[in-house]
Amino acid sequence: MKREIRNLRWWITGLIFLSTVINYIDRQTLSVLAPILTRELQLSNAGYGLISMAFMIPYTAMYIVSGLLIDRYGSRLVFGIAAIWWSVASMLHAATTTVTGFGVVRFLLGTAESANFVAAQKVAAEWFPPRDRGTLNGWVQAGTTTGAVIAPPLVVWLALSYGWRFAFLVTGALGLIWAVIWFWFYRLPAEHPRITAEERELLAPSAGETRQTPPPGMRTLLGFFRYPQTWGLLLARIISDPVWWFYLFWLPKFITEKKGMSTAGMSYVVWIPYLFSDIGSVVGGWYSGRLIGRGLGSVLARQRVMVTAVAFMPLGLLLLLSPPVPVTLFLISIVLGAHSIWKTNLVTLTVDIFPRHVIATVHGIVATGGGIGGSLFTGLAGLVIDRYSYTPLLALMGILHPLAYLVVRWLVRGEANLIEVSTGEGAENA
Repeated sequence: MKREIRNLRWWITGLIFLSTVINYIDRQTLSVLAPILTRELQLSNAGYGLISMAFMIPYTAMYIVSGLLIDRYGSRLVFGIAAIWWSVASMLHAATTTVTGFGVVRFLLGTAESANFVAAQKVAAEWFPPRDRGTLNGWVQAGTTTGAVIAPPLVVWLALSYGWRFAFLVTGALGLIWAVIWFWFYRLPAEHPRITAEERELLAPSAGETRQTPPPGMRTLLGFFRYPQTWGLLLARIISDPVWWFYLFWLPKFITEKKGMSTAGMSYVVWIPYLFSDIGSVVGGWYSGRLIGRGLGSVLARQRVMVTAVAFMPLGLLLLLSPPVPVTLFLISIVLGAHSIWKTNLVTLTVDIFPRHVIATVHGIVATGGGIGGSLFTGLAGLVIDRYSYTPLLALMGILHPLAYLVVRWLVRGEANLIEVSTGEGAENA
């Protein structure tokens, strides 16, 4: 008999955190190397924007596909295969020499990477009670920014020491190692040989959640759109996610082109805003869980933390004054930290509201909103920068979150938990 591990769900959290770190290192490698590749391939901002959009289109489309596959075949199998896929796709960047080639490999990368975040929500439903789900999602969001923190110094060092192709090979190989560990370690709570009896009892599904067939109203993709909660979460992602994608894809170029820093110098400071984002992710998830522990309803607790984060987002408008580099980094740090507080709680609302056996599907639908917003914005951003400047984009980034919050308050109201739907009720009352 294998030795039991106390609080096994937090070891699972560590695995999800690591996969997210690797996921973001793989996607960030191109943006970190963008100044080098721009010179080598003679890339315009519009061309770089199109390459970025080649990632975003399949990334967006595969959210729903990943959700359907994970709900049907399980997170262990689908998540592991996706990690292998995106790792190989990342390594294929090393064999690319043209803009078209980069577009193709970015497309392959985007095809698999969204599965990471759909699977994370499935794991949250399978392994975590409501009070802990925000903390898990905090670590998932922290993984995105930790990857963004690690990528610049790691990738620049690899590129300057061994060439940019070697950087793609090394970062891509990390995911293959993770996939081996995932297949070896991950099981459902009821099947895991290392779980304690106490934790298995804590995670046992309620009677309504044991149904394996989708509840009425959730047996087709269109059925989910009967619920205002679906629309509220979807539209909020469409509106607010472009802020993250802007700073993820364009921050290294912004720092080097508009602030006059070298590529090496950029790598020493560009991680700072992502560190603030890390902190925001963990604190935001933890604090909403603490409010729930005090007796506040889960939806209200998440929204209370979200509105606090939204209040800080307009500080990004001060970037229009073109402050010096230290002030610029400070303002972007506050914006990304607040965004991560917002995003952690917005994502967790999906797990709070919907039944666990459809979580991957509904999260795929909702997350598609983030991909749509990111795809449209990423494709247009390069054109706007080439024709005008960064100014219109910086102005837009300062107002999107308040608009998204109004949508959430309007459509995701009260404590109408859709778990009730498992008994055939709640569709009309939700």
